[in-house]
Amino acid sequence: MYFPVAGIEVSPFVPPLAAFVISFFGAMGGISGAVLLLPFQMSVLGYTSPSVSATNQLFNVVALPGGAYRHFEEKRLVWPLALIITAGTLPGVFIGALVRVVWLPDARTFKLFAACLLLYIGVRLIRDLLMTGKSASSCPAPGGAFEVKMQEFSLRRIAYTFQGELHVCPVLGVLGLCFVLGIVTGVYGAGCGVIIGPLLVSWFRLPVHTIGGAILLGMFLPSVAGVAFYSLIAPFFPDQSVSPDWALGLLLGLGGLVGVYLGSCCQKWVPASVIKWGLGVVLVGLALRYAWEYFG
Repeated sequence: MYFPVAGIEVSPFVPPLAAFVISFFGAMGGISGAVLLLPFQMSVLGYTSPSVSATNQLFNVVALPGGAYRHFEEKRLVWPLALIITAGTLPGVFIGALVRVVWLPDARTFKLFAACLLLYIGVRLIRDLLMTGKSASSCPAPGGAFEVKMQEFSLRRIAYTFQGELHVCPVLGVLGLCFVLGIVTGVYGAGCGVIIGPLLVSWFRLPVHTIGGAILLGMFLPSVAGVAFYSLIAPFFPDQSVSPDWALGLLLGLGGLVGVYLGSCCQKWVPASVIKWGLGVVLVGLALRYAWEYFG
């Protein structure tokens, strides 16, 4: 099957299958897998134009609701946190999209940006594991109810109980963090979720099994906005491929929808440390490869 916007030809079964596998394991870490799917599109499929970022966000639009709904079913969705993530990320996505098409249209330069981002995420994940050891956030999820019970949602803080413990995070702190990471999301086509997850765990001491649904839901509207904005600015950059490849993005999204849902189902049975080690090693490996391609 030929995808004209991406300029690639591949079997229609490959994109959804790859997206399913990536999303299944990504969802266990509270992400859709889009941060890993973009390297797949660039390195395996050969899709490197700026529109790959928009296509990656289209994948998020289709894939994210499945995982968020699963967390809602299990009463693990911290909806005020999702609201703050959305509000902080949304304006940054527009800035990031402009940065992508104006300053990072070249595939080689963009790979260097991707290498820096992936290396930071991967090293931080591994460093947190080495520093915390067998902390509560890296041990297997304990038995008992996984239900989140909200205690407070104000302009100052979010507070909820999980597994009998109270967890608190500041609203303004999360809001500012998400704005900065929203710019990264706009440039890369993903990234906010996989960065903010470890930061919520390490900075604000939130349990990893409660933040996944909020991140997935919180990234949905910014992803919709990102796809729309890339499409709107495309006529102003006629010499570049800017709009998403809708056919490819929908195929990826369908595989991701199933993968994210099933991964979210399995998340509570997998130790958080296993999730973070796997993501960290893969991300560092991808970063080193892209850095080698740029400097080699």
